[in-house]
Amino acid sequence: MPTRQLFKPKVQDFVIRFPTVPTPCSQFSMASSASSMLLPLGSASGIHQRISRDKIRPLVVRCLNANINAKEWRMKEYGKELNLTRRREMIGLVCGMSSLVIHVLNAKAAGLPPEDKPRLCDDACEKELENVPMITTESGLQYKDIKVGGGPSPPVGFQVAANYVAMVPSGQIFDSSLEKKQLYIFRVGSGQVIKGLDEGILSMKVGGKRRLYIPGSLAFPKGLTSAPGRPRVAPSSPVVFDVSLEYIPGLEDDEE
Repeated sequence: MPTRQLFKPKVQDFVIRFPTVPTPCSQFSMASSASSMLLPLGSASGIHQRISRDKIRPLVVRCLNANINAKEWRMKEYGKELNLTRRREMIGLVCGMSSLVIHVLNAKAAGLPPEDKPRLCDDACEKELENVPMITTESGLQYKDIKVGGGPSPPVGFQVAANYVAMVPSGQIFDSSLEKKQLYIFRVGSGQVIKGLDEGILSMKVGGKRRLYIPGSLAFPKGLTSAPGRPRVAPSSPVVFDVSLEYIPGLEDDEE
């Protein structure tokens, strides 16, 4: 009688493959489970238990520590970006305030607001000056007579007493004898003042007022630095002078 053989299924070896996800602990997970994945199902349980008991727990702790460290690093980076943003906002605020202060200082001279600055040509004078013809000399100097004087013209080398208001082309005043409340006395034609002012006064008459449009070549070769209440004058840049010739000290003494 043939012996009955029991059917015994054959256990086939196979490999269980899991997709890996790039995480901070992915390499650890693959290394810890590699030995059990490459064994038959029936023989993997004991080894899996031993690996879990001996290795999994400390490695899980390491993973948790790595995650905590990553979170702390991200928080530090966020803090750095936040501080940088705040610093930029503070710098922008400081720059804005500085520009405002500079603007206010430039708009004031001798503590007076712009509308209270003394001038030789007021608003009514400015309107009349629009209809006055412009005269241009060979040197490039241009001028308009606000008022033609009735006295003599100054000879070269004589002292003259004059009032002046010096401006940049935009109309901002950078110097004025009216603000100093003192006549400016100098020897005309001797190089004591800029060339454009020398030439412009030489052809004036006592009692006259004139606006001089002085080109850069006849102005300040080195320029003038800015100061509270005074705009900067760039080197060899055009300037505008309102001038009134008050008297000629030496010439009046001779006439008397």
